[in-house]
Amino acid sequence: MAEVRVQLLLSRRPESVSFARSVCGLLGAGPGLGTWPIHCSLKRGRLVLSSRPFPGASARLPLQRPPFCPFAALEERPRVPGAELPTDRGVDLGVAVILQSSDKTVLLTRRARTLSVSPNLWVPPGGHVELEEELLDGGLRELWEESGLHLPQGQFSWVPLGLWESAYPPRLSWGLPKYHHIVLYLLVISQESQQQLQARIQPNPNEVSALMWLTPDVAAAVAAAEDGTETPGLLPQDLPPSVLAVELEEDGRARPLVLHMSTLLRMIPTMAEDKERVSTGTKFALKLWLQHLGRTPPPCKSAAYLDPGPAKEEWNMDPLPPNQGSGK
Repeated sequence: MAEVRVQLLLSRRPESVSFARSVCGLLGAGPGLGTWPIHCSLKRGRLVLSSRPFPGASARLPLQRPPFCPFAALEERPRVPGAELPTDRGVDLGVAVILQSSDKTVLLTRRARTLSVSPNLWVPPGGHVELEEELLDGGLRELWEESGLHLPQGQFSWVPLGLWESAYPPRLSWGLPKYHHIVLYLLVISQESQQQLQARIQPNPNEVSALMWLTPDVAAAVAAAEDGTETPGLLPQDLPPSVLAVELEEDGRARPLVLHMSTLLRMIPTMAEDKERVSTGTKFALKLWLQHLGRTPPPCKSAAYLDPGPAKEEWNMDPLPPNQGSGK
């Protein structure tokens, strides 16, 4: 499987990004948490980003990185022997699907403990975009590969939410980063209810060990437990003590799982461990989803919106029917 590279428009022509450089930093991001509005164009095979409008740019999306981004941290430190990163690799493109049911819940899956990258984390279905693969097609393929869900044509719409700079290991105290991605979060809005979607789910046990549906209230609490901040956000007093999930047993059969809220609110540890938690990028995506629902007003500078002009036909930021933006 070929991995799609991310390119930046820093001067006159798009350039590949070095694995060792922070994409946010190259685009002029400051030391704060962000987010930063970025002009972008995604065609088959590549994602082009710029801090300024450019011909072919089809959308302006919020871009963010965690406050403990290892690439940003390395750029601020003197070079240390043995701490060199690869110079012959670029930054890869991933896509993740925030699947919303008609009754306004979203699907998260827990990555299998046996996976070498980000084991035991709660994330939306997603993965690499293949060469010559359209954005929507890649997201729907990953959704099907992980959950077994195939969304019928004409029964869903979609909208891009935002971009996240991801590294693994996620912080320097865990070790030097081995993976570097820009993850594009897609909101896919199904016309089916949670119950209808759940009845059709057939998780892939090689990738998924559990799944759950989050309501907006629970998602808001999870998003408020922001990694890398000194104080957690305020939590609603009527928050339930637990959430009902579905866990896969070793023989592949599913069983109910009562997931304590403290697990979902767990923050990233300083040292490497594979304790169950919601990933930092997922918390960012949940915030964007809540903004889309109108639950929390987004700052003007970080809201996703269309650039004017011909680009509107290429990537519409309003909910799209499945045949737009898809190569199928």
